[in-house]
Amino acid sequence: MQQKVRRAGRFIRRHLGALIIWGITAGFLLGGALILWAATLQIPDLASLEERQIEQSVKFYDRTGTVLLYDLHKEEQRTIVPLEEISPLLQQAVIAVEDAYFYQHSGIRPTSIVRAILTNLLSANPLGGQGGSTITQQVVKGSLLVNDKTIARKLKEWILAIKLEQVLTKEQILELYLNQVPFGGSLYGAEEAAQTFFGKSAHDVTASEAAYLAAVLPAPSRLSPYRLGDSGKNDQLEIRHTLVLDKMHEHGYLTEEELDTAKGGLVEFVPPRESSIAAPHFVFYVQQYLENKYGADVLEESGWRVITTLDAEMQIKAEEVVQRKALENEVNFNASNAALIALDPTNGNILSMVGSRNYFDTEIPGAYNVTTSLPGRQPGSAFKPFAYAQAFAKGYTPDTMLFDLRTQFSTTCDSGNFSSDFPCYSPVNYDNIFRGPITMRNALAQSINIPAVKTIYLAGLTDTLRLAKAMGISTLGDPGRYGLTLVLGGGEVTLLDISSAYGVFATDGMRVPPIAILKIESNDGTVIEDNTAVRGTQVLDRSVAQTINDVLSDTVARGPLTGGSDIFNFPGRDVAIKTGTTNDYRDAWTIGYTPNLVVGTWAGNNDNTSMEKRVSGFIVGPIWSEFMKYAVAQLPNMAFTRTETSTTGLKPVLRGVWQGSNTHIDNNLEYATQEVHSILHWVDKNNPTGPIPQNPGNDPQYVLWEAPVRGWALINRYEDGDEVTVGSAQQISSDPEEEEPEEDD
Repeated sequence: MQQKVRRAGRFIRRHLGALIIWGITAGFLLGGALILWAATLQIPDLASLEERQIEQSVKFYDRTGTVLLYDLHKEEQRTIVPLEEISPLLQQAVIAVEDAYFYQHSGIRPTSIVRAILTNLLSANPLGGQGGSTITQQVVKGSLLVNDKTIARKLKEWILAIKLEQVLTKEQILELYLNQVPFGGSLYGAEEAAQTFFGKSAHDVTASEAAYLAAVLPAPSRLSPYRLGDSGKNDQLEIRHTLVLDKMHEHGYLTEEELDTAKGGLVEFVPPRESSIAAPHFVFYVQQYLENKYGADVLEESGWRVITTLDAEMQIKAEEVVQRKALENEVNFNASNAALIALDPTNGNILSMVGSRNYFDTEIPGAYNVTTSLPGRQPGSAFKPFAYAQAFAKGYTPDTMLFDLRTQFSTTCDSGNFSSDFPCYSPVNYDNIFRGPITMRNALAQSINIPAVKTIYLAGLTDTLRLAKAMGISTLGDPGRYGLTLVLGGGEVTLLDISSAYGVFATDGMRVPPIAILKIESNDGTVIEDNTAVRGTQVLDRSVAQTINDVLSDTVARGPLTGGSDIFNFPGRDVAIKTGTTNDYRDAWTIGYTPNLVVGTWAGNNDNTSMEKRVSGFIVGPIWSEFMKYAVAQLPNMAFTRTETSTTGLKPVLRGVWQGSNTHIDNNLEYATQEVHSILHWVDKNNPTGPIPQNPGNDPQYVLWEAPVRGWALINRYEDGDEVTVGSAQQISSDPEEEEPEEDD
């Protein structure tokens, strides 16, 4: 090896002069070829430049591939105006943030190009990402070139930008740019954008309005003023708006006083126009997914055919029901808005998404998508099934006996103190009735609060939260943020998340994340993405899911809550239902499902003001019921699977006996020596099927639960030591009653 190196060194030294000459010659030849190639590139005349090339854009279809939901470039909206009719403030805003040295460079900025190349190389994306493009380059790219990302195209862009600067003035180039730049969807040019966003000419925009227009440019879909967050604004747009104003000040376009005025002024956007778009909340949800995964360019350039999961007929029905009922609720219950989501739990397909009563309704505002917007809404009692599922997974049963009595749950407060003022916590039931002993089945079916709080304690707060996250609730944080209030909806969820999580029950414990796209195809038929064979993950024991299904579809157990209301009556069908209303009456929910459909609905007000004090069955139940009855009629009638479970050998308290743990059989009847205590007297909460605790008082909640139970027994004259009949011998080993469809609040 060393000999080879020495020989190579001698060769280089001997022929160094010839090598230098050959290198210089090759450089001249390559440079000459590049110059010759550059010289052949022609700039079209000004008239052809004004005919902007519209790239093929994404088209969105329903699940059949036959119903066009949205064509991003259909009926392109663009109004050409001369530069003098575009406010200098808008010109300055665009230059300040897009190309601050526009009037100094000759078409390209070598330092920006080098910086962009280095940035892209470091990100392993040499042709994408950081553009470093001047306004002149963007005119070339938008008017003369195909927007592929090859090195040859980039070289051509740089050369044509330099040539364009030689044949057009800066003002002509800026005019071309401001008349062709996309502002989102079918909007092109500053004049059309100003009219659409502010209802005024581009000549008349204020500094703040000009900054908003310039702020939209890098990502018109993501930064759209009509893509609203929980604050009622597009928070990302607001951040960039501030950046544009700061840049205008930095480059001398605004004084300090003008900057403060622009930042402090209130800008009102004109309501979005009615358009040919169908299912707008859903379409923009899909559009955001594409932008996040593939980049904003695909929306303008790819020409992809996107087959979504949407059922067009279900969507039409959902929109009609939500709008009609929400307008009724505004009058009857002070609930101005509503939302609905429908999914196929077997594959995660989003079949319908209605984010508000009407996307184009300016009063609420309608563009806000309640189904997905963060940080979400409190689910109230709709969260309870997750706690009960975790309890059943630990060994508790639907027949487990709890006491529904006013209870203080804070260990820093006395057991006789029923205040909920911090640090105390003593919730009440929705009807202010306390029922005494009650099974977990009836407590969940009738949505009784106090047994639910006891259930999440028995199940374990951390374990319940872990299960909820595994099932699809993505918005919950550390358990310490919530405490026992989590079971009554103390956390925040999105309608999409919680409805999808209920789908885990519907599929016997299988988690299939929600998807909005079945397939994406390019112009030549190449499949870009295919979600037609999505598989799920088992996140909950099958028997536990089946138990929850059995309880939530138990019409008898739910009867005292619904009173046999027709809105929750589905004769001949297995339908599980759970409702929820927050304590402050800001949110009302109804979520129900069959083995092949999950429908979640919400009602309330976008500004979080309270509705009339009525349970959700009155407010949002009718929306859910009307759509659900329509939807299930389109689907096969499927029943929940019910696995038989035996209670043989379980402690009396786990199989429905609250009178005591000392039982015996006589003449086919079971008797108990009466000894009335809370469940913590009979079970170790972490090992409910294990031995009775020797020192139950070691549990920090024991005294708090025990005191009201002993007081209740005394008032009702349940004497310890009395022998009482608690059931037949057959009931000791019988299976839980198998009921039918529907559910609760």
